[in-house]
Amino acid sequence: MNSVLLFLICVLSCSLAYAKSEVHSAPLEFAHTLTFNSQILKQNRSVNVYLPAEYQKNTQQTYPVIYLLDGSKDEDFIHIAGLVQFANFPWLNFLPPSIVVGISNQDRKRDFTTQSNNALDKRDLPTHGGAKSFIAFLENELRPMIDKRYRTNQSDTLIGQSLGGLLASEILFHHTSLFDHYVIVSPSLWWNNESLLASKFAPTSLPKSVYIAVGKEGDVMERVAKQLHDKIATQLKGKSQLHFRYFEELDHGDTLHLAVYDAFKQVEYK
Repeated sequence: MNSVLLFLICVLSCSLAYAKSEVHSAPLEFAHTLTFNSQILKQNRSVNVYLPAEYQKNTQQTYPVIYLLDGSKDEDFIHIAGLVQFANFPWLNFLPPSIVVGISNQDRKRDFTTQSNNALDKRDLPTHGGAKSFIAFLENELRPMIDKRYRTNQSDTLIGQSLGGLLASEILFHHTSLFDHYVIVSPSLWWNNESLLASKFAPTSLPKSVYIAVGKEGDVMERVAKQLHDKIATQLKGKSQLHFRYFEELDHGDTLHLAVYDAFKQVEYK
């Protein structure tokens, strides 16, 4: 009996030792993070960067850049960058290989909003009103840095959802040429008594595409998203790609992922 027990112990010990020697752990490299000081925002900021699989091999190729608001690793960066990777698979290939820049948040309620005269806005978002500085940061610091560090081709997309969609709409209206393509999902255009929708949309240059989506999110959110589409359609129809999608089966929390996938499928990115 003792010899049998000793034999079993030896077999188990050898098996465990073999298993231990054969298991290796290593980080899964998918993206990297840049941290830098913003002179405009007067704070350190971080962005997450995904590079196409071929980036290091094809050193002569340049790439479009997709800028993602709410782009930290625990927000929307990983699943949106994953969509870009998925869309680049050779058997699908419905999106050009692209660099993704996810902009991590510090205070999205400040950075994504303009000044508001609405008492409820002021009460609920007391730090609001930093959009002007944040847009200047995008234009004068972040984009130049990305263009300098990476092989970009000057074709830029902006993705924003909720308050990020509000900021993307603000840029579309008043800084149109900053991006070529806009993906605006569930925009919080109720902000400041819907003042952005009441303003004039008269861009001096037109975007290549605007994709707007909303889920089943209540009367106000659904109405303002459709009004955004209708307002810009008068200027863009027949000149820019314009898409609107209502996801009846989704809500505010889960519209973004499928909307971005649909945008990648519908828009001709050039």
